[in-house]
Amino acid sequence: MTLLSLQNLTVRRGDCPVVDDVTVSIAAGECVGLIGPNGAGKTTLLRGALGLLPHEGQSSLTDMSAADRARHAAWMPQSREIAWPVEVDTLIALGRIPHLPRGAKLTPTDQTAIDAAIARMGLESFRRRTATQLSGGEQARVLIARALAQDTPLLLADEPIAGLDPASQIATMQVFRDLARDGHGVVISLHDLGLAARHCSRLLMMHAGRLIADGPPRDVLTPENIAQVFNITGFWADTDHGPVFQPMEVTR
Repeated sequence: MTLLSLQNLTVRRGDCPVVDDVTVSIAAGECVGLIGPNGAGKTTLLRGALGLLPHEGQSSLTDMSAADRARHAAWMPQSREIAWPVEVDTLIALGRIPHLPRGAKLTPTDQTAIDAAIARMGLESFRRRTATQLSGGEQARVLIARALAQDTPLLLADEPIAGLDPASQIATMQVFRDLARDGHGVVISLHDLGLAARHCSRLLMMHAGRLIADGPPRDVLTPENIAQVFNITGFWADTDHGPVFQPMEVTR
């Protein structure tokens, strides 16, 4: 089942296309890594798809009402500011707002989703902590849990593992991969090509606003593509522990 369809999506800054004529579909069961250098258009693509930026072309998300879109797609932006000194479980519970009638209290179904999100992100011991008193990495994990508690078919996350320690990065990518295996569609913007190769079923490679490559990680992270887009060389190996990709040297 297709969860997101973009047709000729273009987002401009003035006359300049920051995202240029991108057509792509995301299906249930896919964990998709959105990769590219800084300024490639990754964030703009996600924000345009959600209708947060004016755009040309079509996005299936912007064809929905705001309420339906909130129940269909969870969004985790790069910005991680937690403004209110609320407890962690209260903050995570905000993910259930799209499913609640105005003024309604949390139902057992809502609490189950909240508890599942807390468990997935390993936050049981943080429930009663004040969110603003956590470290930056801990706050990032709480905000990921809030998006998970929304329990939508589609999850869009913009650099969700930036700033996390290695164990938390790997654990979070495993959560996203497991969500896809459970039937959700997941799109993650990220810079760690090694984690993208190991945990994503598909990669979208962007460069200068255009979609350069789309396919399984091994087919996207070719020597030609990484030289053209990232100006680097790389090492790929298929091992007993899964694929390993390591950026090696700058080429120019």
